[in-house]
Amino acid sequence: MYYRYIPNATRTLASELIKRGWRRFGHSYFHPICKGCSECKNIRIDVQNFKPTRSQKRAIKKNRNTQIYIQKPTLTYEHVELYNKFHKFKETKSGWNYNEMDVQTYYEEFVVGAHNFGKEVLYFADDKLIAVDLIDILDDGISSIYFFYDPEYEKLSLGVYSLLVQIQLAKNLGLEWIYLGYWVDGCKSFAYKTNFKPYQILEGFPPLEEEPQRQEIDLSTLYFSSKCDQNPHNCNQNVDNKSKE
Repeated sequence: MYYRYIPNATRTLASELIKRGWRRFGHSYFHPICKGCSECKNIRIDVQNFKPTRSQKRAIKKNRNTQIYIQKPTLTYEHVELYNKFHKFKETKSGWNYNEMDVQTYYEEFVVGAHNFGKEVLYFADDKLIAVDLIDILDDGISSIYFFYDPEYEKLSLGVYSLLVQIQLAKNLGLEWIYLGYWVDGCKSFAYKTNFKPYQILEGFPPLEEEPQRQEIDLSTLYFSSKCDQNPHNCNQNVDNKSKE
């Protein structure tokens, strides 16, 4: 990974970096830089031309009683407990490597660095927090940072629903894109990203002085093997995470 520590990043700078394939955790911005390998492709959803599928519409119906709040990222023990509960569940279900999150690490990765553009989307049901979605609202789109949920509410399809909420929020704000981070051919943990169409793939990681070149690709016929069916944090040399997605 190539890192830049930027404690005073503006929305404009963050927007330009994310548009060029970077990701953010806390004050750290980063992108893959693997010698002889270019498997990590940055992917973004075309918001204005997106049309939900039948299964995505069902996810919306399932959550008709789910309450949503958007605010600056916060830190509570409830956040950390939910994060760890989700990761324990994914360890059992998908073979993720479980590393317990502590309060300090959560603060450094998901609270600091938000400035005036980082937000958390909180999902509530039965009077309790059931999911947290960390996002950046940028100049041309929303960058999806990290999402976790209570496995007891798995039937609500909260992962799908949270992306649909992001898309609707972007439409309401007049934004063009949802930046989903990296897609890797053969990684089942990333396969869901191509279910939101249309989308574009970034060519490489261009510097700030160059305009990014993206292409629309139909990946619907590609075969997704199980060779990377694990925690997407650990997928392909810790793609999407400086210490862990």
